[in-house]
Amino acid sequence: MSRVMSTFFQPDLLTGKVAFVTGGGSGIGRAIVQRFLEHGADVVIASRNLARLEQAAAELSAATGRRCLAVQADVREPEQIEAAVDRALAELGRIDILVNNAAGNFLAPAAALSYKGFATVHAIDTLGTFNVSKAVFARWLQRNGGVIINISATLQYTGTPFQVHAGSAKAAVDAMTRHLAVEWGAARIRVNAIAPGPIDDTEGMKRLAPGDLKDKLARQIPLGRFGRADEIAQTALFLASDAASYVTGAIFVVDGGAWLTGQRLDM
Repeated sequence: MSRVMSTFFQPDLLTGKVAFVTGGGSGIGRAIVQRFLEHGADVVIASRNLARLEQAAAELSAATGRRCLAVQADVREPEQIEAAVDRALAELGRIDILVNNAAGNFLAPAAALSYKGFATVHAIDTLGTFNVSKAVFARWLQRNGGVIINISATLQYTGTPFQVHAGSAKAAVDAMTRHLAVEWGAARIRVNAIAPGPIDDTEGMKRLAPGDLKDKLARQIPLGRFGRADEIAQTALFLASDAASYVTGAIFVVDGGAWLTGQRLDM
């Protein structure tokens, strides 16, 4: 993920912009960060694991020649998020694009799912999305406008076994996307979501589709394969750019048509 890849967009697409990306040190988040950097933005990445973040930031900066700032913060803790946003503004001066990518998930039958496990996933996915959005809104977007991109999922569109915690959390993220788009549109803030399907070589799919299940799932997808993290990043790049200047409250499903077939994580 450190090399510069081909792109369909002008290299200066995001020049002068600053993005704040939660969970930006690995997987889909890192792919989005790299695309933003390659197209002229400076990026702040925020997560709990500072050592991994700092390594990712150094690698991404070296690969792109842009500034990537690592800040430690738990999206479940509003005070930590506010401190991270304040540092981002102090060092980079602005936040034009927010990507709410931090998420938690695991396989668990509903009957065996602990109360704490259910609450933890909602705290990261749903409350975390609101916490970061509110902090960035209050400190910058309310007065200056900008873009929020929420990373959702497709689990909730057909119902998925062993995913009641994550599916219900992402359903709330979808609803939040629409509500904030309506409330904050007058402040020139566009709020959209991307709902990835099965994405190859991510930690999430290693946990959710181990072994032979991965091949079984791939055969059920209309396009016949898992997606790539960069395909989600390209969608985020479009939504962050002025090419999407009249797009808000939308949820972009990027899953190769998987959810249309009722593709499920059956074990």
